[in-house]
Amino acid sequence: MDASKYGMPRWVETKVNVDDHIIIPRLDPAILASDPEKAIEDYVASLSTLPMDRCRPLWDFHFLNLPTSEAASTVVLRLHHSIGDGTSLMTLLMASSRSTTDPSRLPAMPPPPRRKGAIYERSRPSLSDGGLAFLAWIWSYLVLVWHTLVDFKLLVSTLLFLKDPYTLLKRANGGGESYRKRLVHRSISFDDIKFIKTTMNCTVNDVLVGVTSAALSRYYFRKSGRLSVRK
Repeated sequence: MDASKYGMPRWVETKVNVDDHIIIPRLDPAILASDPEKAIEDYVASLSTLPMDRCRPLWDFHFLNLPTSEAASTVVLRLHHSIGDGTSLMTLLMASSRSTTDPSRLPAMPPPPRRKGAIYERSRPSLSDGGLAFLAWIWSYLVLVWHTLVDFKLLVSTLLFLKDPYTLLKRANGGGESYRKRLVHRSISFDDIKFIKTTMNCTVNDVLVGVTSAALSRYYFRKSGRLSVRK
């Protein structure tokens, strides 16, 4: 903590001791025997209420050596959001992994998806289509530029002074109180995801984002009592 900057934290070089970042917790054997999935969810939820030690690098690994219905053990990686976003960190973990059948083989990263469909094809109309088709083609680009400028203005305004309203998903920090967060997971069939992707002519990421958005919307409207106007 930098005293010259009103007690604000600052980055300093340090020597990393890996043992300080490896945590093997001791959990209640009775809970582990009755419901190991709930024990893991309770442990991960408790991590959201514990502040990170700013005297050392802001990351740690939690090894839960207990079998569940989906894995022989569980590893929880907790790190500060200032280190990186979820996409870059997941890519880093994938690049650091190796195949169990061939430890020398690098992970096969999927190629960037190529979007198809009429919405992504903005071919220039031919002269035989007439001047109206050409004007419509020009107008579609003008609309795209306009929406891009509006989105950029909202982004800059949000960074400078706009704030999201407090909701069930973003609560006000009343008096420094830490709210307990629970991470709920569900296993889904990857074949179903690929079927939706093929039917909707989109990417796997589009399907997952849509499912997550729908789940959060249903949770919000159910808990808040408000009626959703979207069908």
